[in-house]
Amino acid sequence: MAESVSNDPGLATFYRETNYAPVWTGSEHAARRSALVTALSQAGNHGLPTDSYDLEGLITAYREVSSERDRARLEARTSSLFVQYAKDISSGVLEPIRIIPQIVRTLPRPDVAELMHGFVAAEPTMFMQSLVPTCPEYSRLLRAIYQLKERIAGGGWGPQITARRLGPGDTGESVVILRNRLIEMGYLPRTATASYDHRIQAAVAAFQRFHALAPNGIADEATQDEINLSADARLRSLTVALERERWLNVPRGQRHIWVNLADFTTQIMDNDLVTLDTVSIIGSRPDDMQTPEFSHEMSYLEVNPDWTLPRSIIARTYWNSLSAGGARQLEVIDSAGRVVPRSSIDFSRYTPRNFPYSLRQAPGPTNPLGTVKFMFPNPWAIYLHDSPERNLFDNTLRAYSAGCIRLQRPHDFAYELLSRQTDDPVGLFQSTLRSQRQTRIQLAEHVPVHLEYRTAFTDARGGVHFRKDVYGRDARLYEALDRAGAVFRMS
Repeated sequence: MAESVSNDPGLATFYRETNYAPVWTGSEHAARRSALVTALSQAGNHGLPTDSYDLEGLITAYREVSSERDRARLEARTSSLFVQYAKDISSGVLEPIRIIPQIVRTLPRPDVAELMHGFVAAEPTMFMQSLVPTCPEYSRLLRAIYQLKERIAGGGWGPQITARRLGPGDTGESVVILRNRLIEMGYLPRTATASYDHRIQAAVAAFQRFHALAPNGIADEATQDEINLSADARLRSLTVALERERWLNVPRGQRHIWVNLADFTTQIMDNDLVTLDTVSIIGSRPDDMQTPEFSHEMSYLEVNPDWTLPRSIIARTYWNSLSAGGARQLEVIDSAGRVVPRSSIDFSRYTPRNFPYSLRQAPGPTNPLGTVKFMFPNPWAIYLHDSPERNLFDNTLRAYSAGCIRLQRPHDFAYELLSRQTDDPVGLFQSTLRSQRQTRIQLAEHVPVHLEYRTAFTDARGGVHFRKDVYGRDARLYEALDRAGAVFRMS
């Protein structure tokens, strides 16, 4: 037995600690085998890589085992399979950072020896069930996937619309195709109407709300592009969302901040309920400006902040102007924090890469950080902040920043964060703002911040929302899941 598990340190530790007592083999362990077989037979319902588990091969091996040596190998094989399944179902199939460097998640991988000890001490079926993520979002995604798979098996949503714009009063084949797709998607009760009436207009508006489009009830080109996406494409989005839920299968905090980059929104959550919701702007699409995905803790906010420019922004936006005597709003700062007169600097000696100074913009109405920033110190220097460019929040796709997240309602956001440490959060914030002094306000309790990227997600009523894959991340993740065999196969 020791030889059979020697290549797996976790299993070797467990079996050494239990004096190599079998967990799976032998008639007395039939309940454990049965619980594992049941879980593996249902793994496909979670989009897990069932081919790699080879359940049929395992069952055959138990029928054919004859020698003690074979029994030891089968014991090790079963434990390895159990551990792999447990990791996949509870913390995800992929290592996301290997696929997309901007996804920096510490996956909740179980300790192998602890996992095995826990299983041996528990009722087998209940333990296997406990491995499945318990977050309501995971259950709702599973339900949405089941319903969508049924629709795909029934032929999908029908032909695509070819007319580029449809609205009230229109009639004809394109309206019928639109009507039928809306019926199959669940936005419209069954009807025989062949004209674009108030019922179709209401259904289109409902569809638009679930896809972050202006809910005007007009099937314009942007709306039809979304309506024409296939059920298979939507299933791919849900598959990735399910995997992403497994990566975040940890307590998120009774109060936490949830940033959905693909939805361009930021929320303060209390006991899984939205306390505050604000429109956001995220990093631009070039790889070096995309907002990364990670979790950290917010510890303070800074009112009337100055802005120290990242080196990348100096090079991309300000260097030519700076060396030509422009960008006068920026102060040049040395390593000791002192302001350096520009007249003392020969800019021709430097490039953005070797420039030995920092650039800083003082607090004020034109400062890109606006009136407040919200800090959760991290290696990527990402934070939330106000912005003087208010018009950008009116756009649908809001990927404009150099990586940080801009909030449309930063003052309301501050009031809500401060509401747990003062009876007058508005007064505290506004008096600090009026002082015009750069001021740090520590949060009495740190708040977990989760920067996520969900192109498919549900609401509390089970409604399924879809968003554009603005960074192209989910497409790459789906390809990786497909290579791993961790997708839903529709035969």
